[in-house]
Amino acid sequence: MNIIEHYFPNLSDRKKKQFTQLESLYGEWNEKINVISRKDIAELYERHVLHSISIARLIEFAPGSQILDVGTGGGFPGIPLSILFPQVDFYLIDSIGKKIKVVQEITNALDLRNVEARHQRAQEFKRPVDFVVSRAVTKMDDFVPWVKKNIAKKSKHNLPNGILYLKGGDLKEELKSFPKATVFPLSDFFEEPFFETKKIVHVPLAKKP
Repeated sequence: MNIIEHYFPNLSDRKKKQFTQLESLYGEWNEKINVISRKDIAELYERHVLHSISIARLIEFAPGSQILDVGTGGGFPGIPLSILFPQVDFYLIDSIGKKIKVVQEITNALDLRNVEARHQRAQEFKRPVDFVVSRAVTKMDDFVPWVKKNIAKKSKHNLPNGILYLKGGDLKEELKSFPKATVFPLSDFFEEPFFETKKIVHVPLAKKP
């Protein structure tokens, strides 16, 4: 938790408590259903929680916003973001049912009333949302067609509605088809070596506010 409080020092007591609970909840559930690699579970707060809420360094979601987390796996980035933004509605979907079971159990344990977890493919999700968030589910050429139908046309944030994608490595080739995409290095926000090659990619799919 120290790393979370270091970068997000103004958390409410409720948010601190919820973030603290993640360690025991994921520790317990990961023994039953492997949603985090064994080597990473010890680095939960840096590699999963802080990585997820890095998006909050880029944008503060307005109350009432609708966010879709595609391929959420064990609930990343959706669960940490939903703790940080309790006035925002989050839809967490994954095509693997047992992972969604873990997400549902953890959101219930944390009393996260702004989260709806569904066993569903991206192509089946019908609601309009402000942003789609995800952690490197697939290449952008494949991902955009899955979700562009869901992006609400009217933007209300400093960034146009679209995709916020957590990804690492050299993305020049992958983003050639998306000239409006902007890449934000996480090393600009965090000093840990883990973040040296990590990035947030914003792909706008709606008009500017």
